[in-house]
Amino acid sequence: MRGKAIMVLGTTSGAGKSWLVTALCRYYAQLGLKVAPFKAQNMSNNARVVAGGEIGSAQYFQALAARAVPEVRMNPLLLKPESDTHSQVIALGQVSSDLTRIPWQDRSEFVWPMIEKALFELMSENDIVVIEGAGSPAEINLKDRDIVNMRVAMAAQANCLLVTDIDRGGAFAHLYGTHTLLAHDEQALIKGFVLNKFRGDARLLAPGPEMLQALTSVPVVATLPMWWQHGLPEEDGLYQHVQTSEEITSTIAIIAYPRISNLDEFQVLNNVPGVQLKWVRAPGDLAEADWLVLPGSKNTSADLLWLRSQGLDKAIANHAAQGKAILGICGGLQMLGEALIDTQSIEGNAAGLGLLPLVTHFEQDKTVRRCQTQFASEMSGIWSALSDVEVSGYEIHHGQTTQHPAMAKAGDVAVCALPTSLGWQNQKGNVLGIYLHGIFEDPAVLKALFGISTPNLDSVFDGLANYIDRYFEPQFLNNFIKN
Repeated sequence: MRGKAIMVLGTTSGAGKSWLVTALCRYYAQLGLKVAPFKAQNMSNNARVVAGGEIGSAQYFQALAARAVPEVRMNPLLLKPESDTHSQVIALGQVSSDLTRIPWQDRSEFVWPMIEKALFELMSENDIVVIEGAGSPAEINLKDRDIVNMRVAMAAQANCLLVTDIDRGGAFAHLYGTHTLLAHDEQALIKGFVLNKFRGDARLLAPGPEMLQALTSVPVVATLPMWWQHGLPEEDGLYQHVQTSEEITSTIAIIAYPRISNLDEFQVLNNVPGVQLKWVRAPGDLAEADWLVLPGSKNTSADLLWLRSQGLDKAIANHAAQGKAILGICGGLQMLGEALIDTQSIEGNAAGLGLLPLVTHFEQDKTVRRCQTQFASEMSGIWSALSDVEVSGYEIHHGQTTQHPAMAKAGDVAVCALPTSLGWQNQKGNVLGIYLHGIFEDPAVLKALFGISTPNLDSVFDGLANYIDRYFEPQFLNNFIKN
């Protein structure tokens, strides 16, 4: 193996592993090294389309930060939760029905050869592979089934960082406890502790870091201040709008149903001047919204049932009746139609919201592809600014949506918004449904809808690299890849 592996582990989920891996990818790419990210197994409904299928969004952005072409080996196993007790398994980019049927606790030995092969291939082809762990490496009840933390670290003999969220409290205990629960040969791979999301004067931490090093022989190599708007999409959490002194001119409400997917595509809206982004789960939260977005869903039928149980179906209908803007993306598009028909037992049958005269049939084969297309020449109403705008994005869906036959025969048809059954709008022009994810990440769409351009991803990645360069111990990052 030619390349060196480094790894970011966390004391908990949400400690900051994903963004730190992204920052490290760009930092080492800036040194002229050939870099690739890797995460053995990711559990997330945020996915991106790459050559060969789909991978977790975090690894997609990490690859871009590394100036590498995203590919399925960077995230060989992706689990997409469909319920509290069931996930769809994506192996090397493709749905694996066989693995999906195997109970998760029995799955590790079936998938480890694939994971190890992908890791070693990436190490042979790159100077540096930056690996992300999952959750905590000290889950001792899962130790014998580990395929994503220390088993990967040991296989790659990776130099490891252990990061903790100090804003939660108990950071030193988290670091010490995690380190102590590792085996001695695993402890030897931990080269530094990172305190993330710190607020205040770092000098007040003394003598904590020194005491921790005396106990573990591992130094604290960085104390990273809280950074609210680094511009990188969160991997799983809903984005919290950061209040600024700027006047709010429009509010975009996004329905946060239980099986929401691909929520990372809305991060860019946080950077649009005058726009307030709200995640809503109750009818009252829609009262002041100018736009309403129904995002993707990993289980559209179940989320429709949840919508109705919350009374949100009536609130959405009222929003549409007032002529306000509604956008449905993928699962959201399917919800806007008349019916969801499932003869393949994928998600279940359901009645739609009836705001577009469409019907969706679920099919066994999954559509996973990148797409470049163009909005119709005569987009109407609120969405008229999109007329003739060229747009790129991606599709991930089992459903196939068409005009409702009986309604179309009676003259009630949806207006084509995107070709090849990618999008429709209602006659009034305020309700738009599309299968294309990622439109808000397209500069042409942002310019058409908001008259602005937001910082491009390259500048975000450079900012992350500069940030860690500023706060890590001098020369640590350069020496980290040499030992």
